[in-house]
Amino acid sequence: MSEEGGPAGIPGLDPKRLLECIHCGICLSACPTYDVLGVEADSPRGRIYLMRGLAEGRIALEAPVVRHLDACLGCRACESACPSGVRYTELLLPVRDEIERRFRRPIRDRLAREALLAVLTSRQRLAAALGAAHRTGALLKGRGRELVEAVSRLLFGPAAPALPAPERRVPRLPEFIPARGDRRARVAILPGCVMPVLFQRVNLATARVLAENGCDVVAPGDAGCCGAFHMHFGHAEGARARATRLIRVLERENPDRIVVNSAGCGSAMKEYGELFHGDPRWQPRALAIQRKTRDVSEFLAELGLRRPQGEFRRRVTYHDACHLAHGQGVRQPPRDLLAAVPGLELVEFPNSDWCCGSAGIYNFLEPEMAAALQRRKVEAILSARPEVVATGNPGCHAWIEAGLRAAGSPVAVRHTIEILDQAYRAGRGEEEAP
Repeated sequence: MSEEGGPAGIPGLDPKRLLECIHCGICLSACPTYDVLGVEADSPRGRIYLMRGLAEGRIALEAPVVRHLDACLGCRACESACPSGVRYTELLLPVRDEIERRFRRPIRDRLAREALLAVLTSRQRLAAALGAAHRTGALLKGRGRELVEAVSRLLFGPAAPALPAPERRVPRLPEFIPARGDRRARVAILPGCVMPVLFQRVNLATARVLAENGCDVVAPGDAGCCGAFHMHFGHAEGARARATRLIRVLERENPDRIVVNSAGCGSAMKEYGELFHGDPRWQPRALAIQRKTRDVSEFLAELGLRRPQGEFRRRVTYHDACHLAHGQGVRQPPRDLLAAVPGLELVEFPNSDWCCGSAGIYNFLEPEMAAALQRRKVEAILSARPEVVATGNPGCHAWIEAGLRAAGSPVAVRHTIEILDQAYRAGRGEEEAP
């Protein structure tokens, strides 16, 4: 078989699990790419059929097959819909790893993927890259911005999304914040890669809200990347390398719980056991970290929220991030937190758990599909006439915000925890935090 085809069988994939799909088609109505394209091979059951063909050696790992598998968002809506309980993502990830090891991509595609993973998984590189881009634009009175966008289009195609600006003059996240009042738990929070650069205010709000709820909060500065981007886009070894470093740091801190405010990171960390499947040294340690990991909304529901005294008088709607709703099964806790805020009017919008199109680095790699899903998400949000959209993932946050601005809408986007933080601060008569 050719280099592109590779040998039959896919490491890490049990072929028996491919037979769990009974091809009933219930997943079709839940799949965003099938909904837009109407192509069977771009549906979950169609992609499982392709995976089975690859695993059995009946089809080669060639460009048309890779194209259909690349087009999957990894949103996991099919898992929520599946009556047979097929763990689609656990089938997809080893196949994507096989693709990255054995399929020779066009040079532009390889460069784009390598650049994204290198930059987005390092807060230092991300801050430097975005800062340089926007400083260049300012120095050249806007012409630098055009140059940056031209490079982005060259790497990612004509519909490539605009590069966001990094946050400015935001305080550093302290490595320790003591509990307010009676101490109820000791928690570690994951500062992340993207969050400190684009949404440090969310990290700060998370630490304050946890402290307000009686938690000693540690935020280890050497925590680094959790491996989510590598895991979800077919670089298992890169994911394991980053995960082992993070596991060591978290073991050193030995918290009661590990609290995460990024849905993609939380979902990845809750899959560490699968990532290290069959590794007698690391799987037990990975499972120990997995068992302690909670989304911040999930943790506050588990702990018992101290109701804020201040008000947040806004009409708010909530967007379900895919890796929170489908990946972690966390749907109600964020809504309960919002409903607990005095003065807040919580309204729903249609299909709140449909993917917005961000999906990690998907909006760069598949910009046309991402843009179509972004437009649909914005239309659905605006139908509820909110003043604020709350969500729990930085990719969704940035992508929905960009879509709203493109539509000329003034609707604000906030992390759920930011709204809660503002209510606590208002109750103490403090000004709104940065």
